[in-house]
Amino acid sequence: MPTYLPFDPHPRAPSPLPPGGSCDSQFHVFGPADRFPVRPGAAYEMPTATWQVAKQLHATLGIERGVIVQATTYGADHAVVLDALQHLNAGGPRRYVGCANAAVLVEGDDATVAKLHDAGIRGARFTRGGLGISFSPAEQARAFARAKELGWYVKVQPEPDGIAAQLDAFEELDVPVLLDHMGRADPELGDSDPSLRRILELLKRGNFWVMLSLSEKISKQGPPWDDVVPLAQRLIEAAPDRCVWGSDWPHPVSVRQPPNEGSLMELLYRFAPDEAVLRKILVDNPTNLFQFQAL
Repeated sequence: MPTYLPFDPHPRAPSPLPPGGSCDSQFHVFGPADRFPVRPGAAYEMPTATWQVAKQLHATLGIERGVIVQATTYGADHAVVLDALQHLNAGGPRRYVGCANAAVLVEGDDATVAKLHDAGIRGARFTRGGLGISFSPAEQARAFARAKELGWYVKVQPEPDGIAAQLDAFEELDVPVLLDHMGRADPELGDSDPSLRRILELLKRGNFWVMLSLSEKISKQGPPWDDVVPLAQRLIEAAPDRCVWGSDWPHPVSVRQPPNEGSLMELLYRFAPDEAVLRKILVDNPTNLFQFQAL
């Protein structure tokens, strides 16, 4: 199994701090391994990145809410996410919700899925094929149906070469559909990129959303990721009320040193220099999509 680089242990605060109520719409938690071992056959294993470290990271960044996305390393076993949600939401309003791996909608019984919903899971992620979890057409249809019954959104993780070829299975859904990582469109191709073209078509519908994340891996130029700015702005222009932002901490399967989270937030400020639009992306849009309770 390859060795992947750990996150930057010294995050810095962005300048300025984001608006109150801001949300990190995608981050993961890993370990500790003695309590939460990875599933047999997992495609990768990450260094420990606990909810306690994530909580401190968000305090540094000025983030007050978040969405914990189940990593494929754990498959349908959501114990690590349930543990994190229990601790992060203790003693107050629910500031953290979760996104399940869609495997649980195929493998889990009704009691298991109900437990996830009661804990604050509000979506199901369909992960890219290279990470080892895939479904037959019948299994996928069952997962879609269960997500709709639960009132969850569906999340699509793009393949490294773009999301275009994956979207046929999702385009007719009548639930909210969140497209991860800007669809991994190629910033060098602009509007000629097939993934970007498909995303822009789907954003004309009212139920498709896009995650502004993974800039450091999408970029062809490297820091400060100037080439990603026009791509993100194109997506924001197309659907300012249906864009959210995620750090993707602790940056799974990174073969280059992951960026400092403060720098990623400042990159978002370049995506959305208008304060009203930035507030939509960080506060209002996540509230609507993830069904947050009032703070």
